[in-house]
Amino acid sequence: MKLSMGPILFYWQRQEIMDFYASMASQPLDAIYLGETVCSKRRALSLDDWLGLARDLRSESDAEVVISGMALIEAASELSTLRRLCENGDVRVEANDMAAVQYLRQRGVEFTGGPSLNLYNAYALDEMVRLGMTRWVPPVEVSEALLRNLVGQARKEGLQIPEIEIYAWGYLPLAYSARCFTARADNRPKDDCGFICQDYPEGLPLLSQEGQPLFTLNGIQTMSAGITNLLAEYPRMNVMGVDMLRISPAARDMEAVVRSFDQVRQGAEPPLAIDGCNGYWYGEPGMLRVEEAGLC
Repeated sequence: MKLSMGPILFYWQRQEIMDFYASMASQPLDAIYLGETVCSKRRALSLDDWLGLARDLRSESDAEVVISGMALIEAASELSTLRRLCENGDVRVEANDMAAVQYLRQRGVEFTGGPSLNLYNAYALDEMVRLGMTRWVPPVEVSEALLRNLVGQARKEGLQIPEIEIYAWGYLPLAYSARCFTARADNRPKDDCGFICQDYPEGLPLLSQEGQPLFTLNGIQTMSAGITNLLAEYPRMNVMGVDMLRISPAARDMEAVVRSFDQVRQGAEPPLAIDGCNGYWYGEPGMLRVEEAGLC
């Protein structure tokens, strides 16, 4: 099974981004995703910078390099940038919005379908494959049972399915909004946010009234409070025919995370229990760790 490093979802300083990808170039990864998917105001790197970084990574690493598009398009300028990305003619694109699918289909190029496309059945997948999607990242709330049923439906009906890439480690992107929750938490308007996101390299924790972690705020994106970790599910995903596991960047210890996944795919025993949450994979609330809840 292959390993990928997903796009950085948080707002990091330019040098932090460059240092991160320099370190990832030497890791045992089969695909590395770049690009801004959350907020167009995050301009530490321009589109031309991302394309240049993609070319540099391809010369330094054997990993496939992909640039991800925005998940929520709110302005004509964002649509224009997305079109430029889709028409770059060099680097593979991950479509996170149907506008990107349209642009990529018009050019007749293959693409990856990101988790925010909200595809849940084999007929939708078959149609997307016809449009050029050759790899699919299911929405983060998709369970093992739903995925098995989808693959079974495709085989029964003779439908096409692309490569399947599971979001296996990281904070889960749950929802997007036109409002910026991080700016609001600091009493700032969205249009004058002062790039406050850069103060929170792993998002802003949102607690319940009881003081328990509930969500992570990341600009216009609401994320899980805890990190999902599906490493213990590796054997079953391997039997299912999952093609790739995605690790989502965090601010610390990413080399160790990649190493743990790589060791398991090289034959090491997976952990019996994990640090993090895995409820969605079992069809339960995503914040649960089902081993603790006694649900598995």
